[in-house]
Amino acid sequence: MNLVLNAAEAIGEAGEVLIKTGVVRIDGSGGAEPSLPAGDYVMLSIADSGPGISADDMKQIFEPFYTKKKLGRSGTGIGLTVVWNCMQEHGGQVSVASDGEHGTCFTLYFPLAGDGQSLEVDPVKVDGTLGHGEKILIVDDEARQRTIASEILTELGYSVAAVTSGEEAIAWLRKQDAALLILDMLMEPGINGLETYTAIVRFKPQQKALIVSGYSDAENVNQTLALGAEEFLSKPYTLEQIGAAVGRILGGPDQGKHDI
Repeated sequence: MNLVLNAAEAIGEAGEVLIKTGVVRIDGSGGAEPSLPAGDYVMLSIADSGPGISADDMKQIFEPFYTKKKLGRSGTGIGLTVVWNCMQEHGGQVSVASDGEHGTCFTLYFPLAGDGQSLEVDPVKVDGTLGHGEKILIVDDEARQRTIASEILTELGYSVAAVTSGEEAIAWLRKQDAALLILDMLMEPGINGLETYTAIVRFKPQQKALIVSGYSDAENVNQTLALGAEEFLSKPYTLEQIGAAVGRILGGPDQGKHDI
């Protein structure tokens, strides 16, 4: 969806977004092929007829915190870095082609599951402490991300509030307390996660925070951790991952597992 929204914005008022799927075989010989082990892959491509991406932008397009405004994309707020990270975690690859003038094509290669592979999913087990009504404040400018985090943490037994910006988080915490912040790093418009946490620890120096973002290599993340934030969790995350992270931060000697 993120790539399709980017393509739709690129074409503006008129143009074409073309989505293709297929199965391709990579022989591992290199050349024009993706640098993937030999085998069969599911291919998904999203192409647009927009103005294309310049050579300079192409060099940095997957880099964390590379400004979206420079490329004219609003997207979902998750960013191309997360697309790249997802493909790496799935043993696949994403590539991009553009001549800078006549459109752009992103191509994703997913390893093809073998015949007879089980599709059964084991019950999710969350390592860590279940909530006992502790208040958690979610700070994220994306409505979908707030909803996902809120539903998961409520299911795990926490009391959840959510705000849309760093400025709102600061105002909220001046009036009440939260056991933990779930803090996004890149929020627009307004201050980012580092600026938000810097302001908060001035009047709540012991405030615990979990950074949840798609931008894991940014200096801002390291600075926020140095200020006292406990952990970093990359988007997108699973129920198990965020449950375990929150449990580690807020948990005590009664840590256990919860089947969902």
